Amino acid sequence: MIYPKIPLAQTVVQLCKEKKIKHIIISPGSRNAPLTIGFTNDPYFSCYSIVDERCAAFFALGIAQRLQQPTAVVCTSGSALLNYYPAVSEAFYSDIPLVVLSADRPKHLIGIGDGQTINQKNVFENHILYSANLKLDIKDENNIPVHEELPIMKNIEDKLERLLGFQKDIQTHNEIEINEAINTAIAGKGPVHINIPFDEPLYETVNKLLVAPKAKDIEAKSKSIDSYIIQSCLEDWNSAPKKMVLVGVCNPNEVEQKWLNELAEDNSVIVFTETTSNLHHSSFFPNIDQIIAPLTKEEQKQLQPDILITFGGLIVSKKIKAFLRNYQPKQHWHIDKKAANDTFFCLNNHIEATPNQFFETLLPKITHYVKSNYRDVWASVKQKRQEKHKNYLKQIPFSDLKVFETVLQSVPKNSVLQIGNSSAIRYAQLFSLSKTLDVYCNRGTSGIDGSTSTAIGSAVVSKEQTVFVTGDLSFFYDSNALWNKYIPKNFRIVLINNQGGGIFRILPGHKNSTNFDNYFETTHNLTAKHLCKMYGIEYMSATTMLQIKNKIQSFYADSESPKLLEIFTPRTINDEVLLEYFNFLK
Repeated sequence: MIYPKIPLAQTVVQLCKEKKIKHIIISPGSRNAPLTIGFTNDPYFSCYSIVDERCAAFFALGIAQRLQQPTAVVCTSGSALLNYYPAVSEAFYSDIPLVVLSADRPKHLIGIGDGQTINQKNVFENHILYSANLKLDIKDENNIPVHEELPIMKNIEDKLERLLGFQKDIQTHNEIEINEAINTAIAGKGPVHINIPFDEPLYETVNKLLVAPKAKDIEAKSKSIDSYIIQSCLEDWNSAPKKMVLVGVCNPNEVEQKWLNELAEDNSVIVFTETTSNLHHSSFFPNIDQIIAPLTKEEQKQLQPDILITFGGLIVSKKIKAFLRNYQPKQHWHIDKKAANDTFFCLNNHIEATPNQFFETLLPKITHYVKSNYRDVWASVKQKRQEKHKNYLKQIPFSDLKVFETVLQSVPKNSVLQIGNSSAIRYAQLFSLSKTLDVYCNRGTSGIDGSTSTAIGSAVVSKEQTVFVTGDLSFFYDSNALWNKYIPKNFRIVLINNQGGGIFRILPGHKNSTNFDNYFETTHNLTAKHLCKMYGIEYMSATTMLQIKNKIQSFYADSESPKLLEIFTPRTINDEVLLEYFNFLK
């Protein structure tokens, strides 16, 4: 087998292998050549070459999101690293284990005007779980090329380290840092950054490993919930007739169904689930905005919960946020092993556990259900809203809302559904999806910047077909995602093109003015047709409901290439249809 000659590169590659980081996304560059040589010559790794670093990082994020396992991205030095930042921040807020491996120049070449050089140390410090800054291997000073000789007065610390340091000490330091970073990504479920300085020559190889780094086991930190916390929760639970459970982003099968079934049996409990929660029960309350939006102030006051329990990732629905901020529960408990957001400004209990651990400890201790009609009242509201919802959709013209109804119903069962941000995920919240679907959306930062790349990364490692539903601005913004030779043949993109940022037409503002059209809605006449031709994706389009219905079946059929269905909707009526929808529900 061929290995990079540089011991530091061997150390990084071997420890990634020991930690079972299998998927490596590499962007081309010279300074990262030792890592590229190491990863691509070892058959253990599945390596992907993606030129655009921003797309590469989101592609890696999609793999890690789907597998819930650490995935690594590798880049050269300089601004290449900064292009990872959007995906790093998404991983940080979405608890996704992303390992960033950045090549760097030696210290003495930083800050002197050398090319492709920035200050890479701790560059992600506000959105990273751990930053490891590795040390340059000691080289025989006689072998340092003339152009790399250390200036007499330049960086004394670096010179002393190279001249007086010991390679063994540096090797030990680097092994400790790499182990700590990768273990943190796994145990902490989040992004880490390993910055790796390499000196030239970069492309030399050897046939034998020069180092044998040792992998350090992750320290077990599992602990049970303190009994006094459970006892306090139990007392409050048994006396509260109005309890609300609100669930944000969850991975499929993250919460055991038996605990969900038990919650559904309690008349004092209602469970609101978002589209991204991947939780289902006939007694639960999906489509939150549909239920909440038409409530009067009197109804909201009546339905104000005594106890609010939240778990999962960030919440999409602005309407539930407004409701719970205006009519705060007496108590808000958030269940999460890492952190708790005070989203509704009334958090008073962070229970450091998984939902399964909490419910397994709490629910069996409940000996009676408090008398309550809380769920029955909400169920009555839900039934009325569903009837209104159906009646409204029967009478509306061709529009985004009508298209989302048809598209979401068409997604084949047992598929992975990736949804773009902005209007796409908000429309999806209005419809009940098949419980056979695994649903994902980048809600950590809620940005539109990498949705397509994430969906493709997820599709690459999914046994099931992946369907990506997105809006036009998000799609065109991330069009380099298609510059990718790994897209599965069964990958499908539904692009809903309303010729701009249609969501801005729903928000307050002076619509239909030059200023609004150019700087908010950003209207355009772009189409994905030529992109699809360039990247070898089968293209289909529709401008009417009849065309959609005629094409949708063949769209999902087997093919020799990925497919994209572009649906053009009327730009200027979508906002009116949606705003009238909420008026109709009243």
